[in-house]
Amino acid sequence: MARSRYRWFIVFLLFAITIVNYIDRAAISYAIPLIQRDLALSSPDVGVILGAFGLGYAVTTLIGGFAVDRYGARLVLTVAAVLWSLSIGATASASGFALLYAARLLLGVSEGPNFPALTGAVSHWLPPHERTTALANALVAVPLALAIGGPVVTQLLSWLDWRATFAVLLVVSLAWVPLWFFLFRDDPARSRFVNETELAHIRSQDRAAPPASHGPLKTWPSARSLKALLTNRTLVANYWAFFVFGYFLFFFMSWLPTYLEQKYGLNLRTVGLFSVLPWISAAVVLWLLGRLSDHLLATTGRLRVSRSYLIAGSQFIAALAVIPVALTDNLAIAIAGITVAVAASMGANAAYYAVNVDISPQRAATALGIMDFGFAIAGFLAPAITGWVLQIRGSFGDGFLLMAGLALSSVLAVLLFHHPDRDRESARPTASWRRLTRPA
Repeated sequence: MARSRYRWFIVFLLFAITIVNYIDRAAISYAIPLIQRDLALSSPDVGVILGAFGLGYAVTTLIGGFAVDRYGARLVLTVAAVLWSLSIGATASASGFALLYAARLLLGVSEGPNFPALTGAVSHWLPPHERTTALANALVAVPLALAIGGPVVTQLLSWLDWRATFAVLLVVSLAWVPLWFFLFRDDPARSRFVNETELAHIRSQDRAAPPASHGPLKTWPSARSLKALLTNRTLVANYWAFFVFGYFLFFFMSWLPTYLEQKYGLNLRTVGLFSVLPWISAAVVLWLLGRLSDHLLATTGRLRVSRSYLIAGSQFIAALAVIPVALTDNLAIAIAGITVAVAASMGANAAYYAVNVDISPQRAATALGIMDFGFAIAGFLAPAITGWVLQIRGSFGDGFLLMAGLALSSVLAVLLFHHPDRDRESARPTASWRRLTRPA
């Protein structure tokens, strides 16, 4: 029987919602100069509003990981997408600081479960040797959304006002929901679009890896399993490196348009065009490194080579790239440095996700939720700290130098503590743990 390829359609659905997710969360960075003018907001106000997303996101990305393991990605992501669509609608009707802050907070709360759900779905729908490629194919939506989001949102803002722009985004977000609900199943065996040959392929396993279930466990994580996820050295190093990646991402996603406008006097439409290059470069690098990671795993059999070195190398390049940006007044040098920094910091994104599945496939969504919690904290700190620095110093330079230091710290953490081949042994479930987490 010819193998069906429905698993890749599921990856496409995850790609599509991630595009929507990131355009929704990033749109405000292009609209914020107009919103700031209309609502009379100060720079610290803007920083706090941009950071509100991270606070809401931090709460539900952690709980969302637990929920995905308990209820499955189908239900959790359906509810989340409906709620964040409504929060986009609320942004369109905001009349002041408090309402706008509440709308951004709600957006963070509702988007929190997205990536735990993505990870949970990939862990059940893809065999080990395809997971990083699948994750890269889905996660490439992040830089792609930010690349197309700039021109799309700025064009909408030039045609419409910012309120009508967010109303359009509300309609687009809601359109995805029925596709996911009716075409996705938590267990591929329950999908009528998956034939027996594809199911056997999905359930093929790496014998060196911990055993994985093929659907959500239908249980909340136990204290013992949480302790294992919080004390595994590779996972902890992975969490820190991903926090640093999050700081880079939220800095550029939140402040890049304002930086280009204030530092180099670019108008809104030109800012949208100049912001394309860094995100398109990141999309290409992320996709290539995702495939490279699976290739290295297939040829070397070592996660240290295929995951750890990619993470450390990309963070090191990102650290070097932002230093000249902090020191230059030349637009070409700044764009070049930003492009390299964005592409490098995002390049190993799929590897971060894959490490959670490599080490703890039974609780991949929970592990991702923990990792994404730190990412969400970065989502609050990066825009907020930058807003305060601008108020005090009036310059973005200190913000770039801080990112360089953070990236170098993550390189050191990964080189010293990130040993997934060794540390996944400590994540192997015991017989009693397997009984406690057996699906209902």
